[in-house]
Amino acid sequence: MKKLDKYIGLNFIVSYAIAFFVLIGLRIIVDLFINIDEFAERVDQGVWVALKNVLEYYGAQLFLYYRDFAGMITVVAAAFSLGKLIRNNEMIAVMASGISLKRVIAPIVFIAVILNFAYIIDQEVILPKLADKLVRSQDTLQGQGNIDVWFLSDGNGSLLCSQKYDIKNQTLHNPVIFLREPVNEFYYKCTAQIRADSAVYSEDGKWKLINGIIMQKPADMLQEQSIEMPIEFYQSDIAPKDIPIRRKANFMDLLSSYQLSELIDQGAKIKDLAQLYAQKHDRFTSPIMNIIMLLISLPILVCREPKAMKSAIMISFIISTTCFIVTFGCKMAAGEAILFRPELWAWLPVLIFLPVALVEIDAMKT
Repeated sequence: MKKLDKYIGLNFIVSYAIAFFVLIGLRIIVDLFINIDEFAERVDQGVWVALKNVLEYYGAQLFLYYRDFAGMITVVAAAFSLGKLIRNNEMIAVMASGISLKRVIAPIVFIAVILNFAYIIDQEVILPKLADKLVRSQDTLQGQGNIDVWFLSDGNGSLLCSQKYDIKNQTLHNPVIFLREPVNEFYYKCTAQIRADSAVYSEDGKWKLINGIIMQKPADMLQEQSIEMPIEFYQSDIAPKDIPIRRKANFMDLLSSYQLSELIDQGAKIKDLAQLYAQKHDRFTSPIMNIIMLLISLPILVCREPKAMKSAIMISFIISTTCFIVTFGCKMAAGEAILFRPELWAWLPVLIFLPVALVEIDAMKT
């Protein structure tokens, strides 16, 4: 069986590599075709500058695309490898020797579980480090450009605003910072306001304020004027790298489980908190769903006749697409905290499709 395991395993690895380059390459080509005009805006700076911008942009996006297509790549690779065995009538020889079909697909499942660790490393380690590069637009060179910042919440509960943030120089122009205190679980009250001509990030984790002024709200309602005092620094957990990420609506997708736990500890609005819990549990359910999709597809793909392979691949594709749609719908419902708690929505696809996978594996004709 060792020779057969090596043969099937090698076929699966080669098919996995082919499926990876085909699906990821197709995703890049489609995106490049749609946004070619955005990249063309840099042609006036030279062809090499525009080409470098394209390579840097998709070099980072490659890891994001892999996260999104990891489950589908595994299913397509299994279809390729098993299809080759069936087309060459090798499956008939295997069955004639008395080897169970469950034993035949065991190397594929084993390798898929190992490759699933690459998905976990990509999500937990690589994507958080590349998050600032993943959120930039196609027409902005890496590490350059200006963006606006509106009501960005930090760990202190304060809100940061600036019409212009210089990414290259790590400078907030004319920043306004609203200092707040929690009134209850749902509401905050503004206690002070900080204004400055600019704010530059320093190595010690502080924002150095140029001509900074803090305006304290009067504690006594009879006092008409606010108390103004100069201020030189503002301590915040938001670093320059975090600003482009936090201002994006889907920035939670790019954070690690540890970073999500930190945001949960800081507290947030009810909707944001639901999204945080959903994303945190999604880190556990997504790798499980990748394996479940494979387990559902394998019993269908292991057919006896080459003529039935086309219909088996089509059925497998439909089932995998259904898993994607249900999982996506559950993620949307979890972010809105509809009907159930976000944790339940995150685990609902597993609860639905895991029994289906176990029934199909058990019902395989060996």
